[in-house]
Amino acid sequence: MRVLLVEDDEMIGRSLKQALEGAGWSADWVRDGELAHSALGDGGYTCVLLDLGLPRQDGTEVLRRARERGDATPVLVLTARDGLDDRIHSLDLGADDYLLKPFEFRELLARMRAVVRRRDGAAHSLIGTAALQLDLTTREVAVNGVREALTAREFALLHALLERPGAILSREQLENRIYGWGDEVTSNAIDVLIHGMRRKLGADAIRNVRGLGWRVAA
Repeated sequence: MRVLLVEDDEMIGRSLKQALEGAGWSADWVRDGELAHSALGDGGYTCVLLDLGLPRQDGTEVLRRARERGDATPVLVLTARDGLDDRIHSLDLGADDYLLKPFEFRELLARMRAVVRRRDGAAHSLIGTAALQLDLTTREVAVNGVREALTAREFALLHALLERPGAILSREQLENRIYGWGDEVTSNAIDVLIHGMRRKLGADAIRNVRGLGWRVAA
């Protein structure tokens, strides 16, 4: 899955980007508020990790502008600002959670999973259908009760499809959810990924809608 990391501190940003990618996320990193606003406008993110003290535009302004234009991407604020007023203001502007620096990376991942679950309308870590369930915690898929391990990109693709079973997602929409900036994406990358997943999950697990894209059964 793809996350937007907004952090101006070079050491923190580089460390977080490496840790996120090691945990299977595709992380795009920007270092000021204007770039964050522009990146959010492009869409495709599962969630946003947002620092508040940013050059060019404060993080609270980035958040306010995103919510005003109807962007519902989950936002987890990561900041050293520990004042009660700062926390209340960020949450009232539309932040989904607020984590103070320094923090444990495992807690950050757990909070990311939690805000994504709430966005998906799930009270626990399982999303999907009776026949095909995705576990957001273990990153495994259960096909009629039988569990299969997934690669990071397989997980991101299946998560995108299972957010709205029955809805058709185009090649471009899937690429935006799976690949970050700098990733080399060949013209048939999605086809190859889906072919491999069908071998794991069964030929009918992911269905092609000719000329439009792919979907999973509702």
